[in-house]
Amino acid sequence: MEQYTCAHCQSKFSKERTLFVHMCEQKRRHLAKGEKHVQMGFIAFDKFFKLAQKSEKPKTYEEFARSPYYTAFIKFGSFIHNVNPMYPEKFIDYVVTSGVKIDHWCKEKLYYDYVGHLVKNESVETALQRSISTMVDWADSNSSVWNHYFHYVSPYRAIYDIKDGKISPWLLLNSNSGKELLNQLTDDELSNISHAIDPNFWVSRFRSNEDDLDLVRQVIKKGNL
Repeated sequence: MEQYTCAHCQSKFSKERTLFVHMCEQKRRHLAKGEKHVQMGFIAFDKFFKLAQKSEKPKTYEEFARSPYYTAFIKFGSFIHNVNPMYPEKFIDYVVTSGVKIDHWCKEKLYYDYVGHLVKNESVETALQRSISTMVDWADSNSSVWNHYFHYVSPYRAIYDIKDGKISPWLLLNSNSGKELLNQLTDDELSNISHAIDPNFWVSRFRSNEDDLDLVRQVIKKGNL
C-alpha cells in the first residue's frame, strides 16, 4: 500500500489528501518563511552566530527552523516588525553584540538605548535629512508645511518622533521653535525622551563640532525654524 511521507516530520499517511492537510510544527515553520517577522527573526539568528559566535558559514533557513531558539528569534522578529526601528539591521547588530540575553531583546529599554546610541553617533547630515523627512511626512498628513512642525505638532506625535530618534537634537535643541516645543512639555514627557536629548552630551557635542553646528544653523535659518 502506497504511503505518503511528510518531508518535514517524516510522518506517514495512507492518502495524499491527508498529507496535504497535515500541519506539523516544521511544516508550519516552512510555510511561514516568507512572512516579514519570520524573515527578521532569521536575519537575527544568522547575525547572532556570525557576530556573537564568530561563525563564518551563513545559517540556512532549515537550520533556523529546527533550532531550539526558533521561537525566541521569531518573538524578536515580531518586535522589530511592530516597532519598525530606524535601520533594522543596525538594531539587530546592536542587540546581538550588546551582551544582553535573548530573553530580554524585546525590552523597550534596550530599544531606546539603541536609539540613544544611534542619534549620538550618526553624522549631522544624516540626522538633518531624517528630521526634515519626518517633518515633511507630518506636514503631508496634516495639510501643513514642514517648518510648522515644532509649532503645531501634537505633544503625543512629537514625543513619539523624538523617542524614536526621528527628530534629532541637532534641530530640536538649536532652533527657537524646537526649544519652544520642549518648554511646553511636562516633566514626565521630558523624562520620556531623556534618552534621546541628553542635554549634557549635546551641549558638549555642539561645542566641539563648530562646523556641524554652522550647517545646522544654516538649515534652521533657511527653513525659518
